[in-house]
Amino acid sequence: MTDREGELEARAGRGADRPTRAPSRLRALGRGAAAAGGGRTGNFVGLGGVEAVTKPVVPVFKAHSASSRIGDLLLKQGVITPHDLHVARARHREVGGALTTVLVKTCGVSEAEILSVLQEEYHLPVVDPAALDLAPEVIDVIPAALAAKYHIIPVSLARSTLTLAMADPSDLVAINEVKFLTGFDVRAAIGGPLSIERAIERWYEHAVNYGDVLSEIADEDMEVVRHDAEVDLKLLEKATEDAPVVKLVNALLTDAIRKRASDIHIEPYEKMLRVRFRVDGVLHEIMQPPIKLKNAITSRIKVMASLDIAERRLPQDGRIKVKIGQGREMDLRVSTLPTLFGEKVVMRLLDKGTVQLDLAKLGFDPQSLEWFQHAISQPWGMMLVTGPTGSGKTTTLYSALSLLNKTGTNISTAEDPVEYNLPGINQVQVHDDIGLSFAASLRAFLRQDPDVIMVGEIRDFETAEISVKAALTGHLVLSTVHTNDAPSTVNRLLNMGIEPFLIASSVNLILAQRLARVVCPKCIQAFEIPKQALIDLGVPGEEVHTFEGRRGAGCSNCGGTGYRGRVALYEAMRMSESVRDLVLSGGSATELKRQAVDEGMITLRRAGIEKIRSGLTTIEEVLRVTMSD
Repeated sequence: MTDREGELEARAGRGADRPTRAPSRLRALGRGAAAAGGGRTGNFVGLGGVEAVTKPVVPVFKAHSASSRIGDLLLKQGVITPHDLHVARARHREVGGALTTVLVKTCGVSEAEILSVLQEEYHLPVVDPAALDLAPEVIDVIPAALAAKYHIIPVSLARSTLTLAMADPSDLVAINEVKFLTGFDVRAAIGGPLSIERAIERWYEHAVNYGDVLSEIADEDMEVVRHDAEVDLKLLEKATEDAPVVKLVNALLTDAIRKRASDIHIEPYEKMLRVRFRVDGVLHEIMQPPIKLKNAITSRIKVMASLDIAERRLPQDGRIKVKIGQGREMDLRVSTLPTLFGEKVVMRLLDKGTVQLDLAKLGFDPQSLEWFQHAISQPWGMMLVTGPTGSGKTTTLYSALSLLNKTGTNISTAEDPVEYNLPGINQVQVHDDIGLSFAASLRAFLRQDPDVIMVGEIRDFETAEISVKAALTGHLVLSTVHTNDAPSTVNRLLNMGIEPFLIASSVNLILAQRLARVVCPKCIQAFEIPKQALIDLGVPGEEVHTFEGRRGAGCSNCGGTGYRGRVALYEAMRMSESVRDLVLSGGSATELKRQAVDEGMITLRRAGIEKIRSGLTTIEEVLRVTMSD
């Protein structure tokens, strides 16, 4: 290999393929060959084994001098503050990319303001690469590693001139490297940091072809296992390291991350094995691998999660940590459950980089947000969040904690499990098997001079009793309860054995919530909602004419579902004097609800109706997640 060839490989961030100007070679260079160990490209990890899980495919690069120029320019124009620039530069040194991308994602700087300043300074056109239908032969000119390294994407190729959308058009290092690698003249255009990121994800990441992976598993590779008693442990250990099984599990994980799945379900039945992803709260079947693979797939996941592959009679819980590109980490909580035909595996994906802790963006209506902020600003008392599993309760509590997290406040949390790390907050992982329960953690907290206490869940009398006493002795207590709506939470506490006068004295606010899918912004279209459907939903007849329906037609952005992302519906019940009187007198949940609505409470169904009015969601979604009033 010549020195020039070696330098080309090093510049592109790959050492396996030699880059040339031929599109096919560039595609292999930039995107990688999935067959070579189950690797990913773009900004996802290569999951070639337990060790490989912790290493990002796209290397992290140091900041270069271009970031200083653009940072100083934005500071001079008043778009950012010195603190913003200091924070962004520190983060930029860790993750690389473009400084403008870090400013938008980390510091909340307006993308529109950045684009305006850059256009005025450099007199270059502004493009939106995420909205363009780019030709594959144009995309193939730039390898994925180079696009991710500098946050650039090619948008057109005319003769020998390549036009690049750049998050930082002052980055001469990036321009010169592209010139050197491709041999083309380069013309810069300004692209929004988030638009470029979406375009890179769209054009450099292709759907996993499970058929290709399964075709590599020959019939003689594994025998069909009819009964768990017949499993040979040594053969099973060997099967977990077989390349086809490793690649199939890797493909499932990377595909789930790309599709924004919150959970992966691997379910064995008598004559089939089914894999489903939960995306935006709804399960979708992805594939049906051969039934002969059930033990090998389950064991491979258990090895990655450091679980006992020999134990198949008892449930087990574990964790897999994955590093995605650009400094992001994702935790996979693994749960195995023995069923009639083998072990069912569920993996919950927790993306620390996407958790939304801004209360204004969670979906609160103005009245509920005001009551919520008032409740958590009190020096003592209890604020409860209720809803089913996966309804966003933890995110709401973390949002409250992020507001309360100040130097002068001592905050302790007991969680099972700790889903996201919050700097400045003392988080305790509950371990019931060694006696570290919610109740035991609470007792310890009360000896730690706390100001704010968060309990992951109140599920028994002991935890409820200690929480109530803490709320009555000068502490602010935040927690969750599993009930259907806010008023029924009072009955749940009563059933646990808490006295009515303690509930009335300690609780400040009860917040019920649900998550409804949001109409995809890329394929949204208007349609006329039948008036009777609105009336059946609970819309007063005089308000029917104020609704204009919105729905998604289905596109690549939403995977054909018409929905992308979710928004929270909230039902906030204040513990007013009249509601306290009802609690003390033994009022039913229906009576509590009626009184709370009279005092301004917006029910879950009504919150959903308002989201329909604003065009965020659909009637079908509101009917799916809320009950009639």
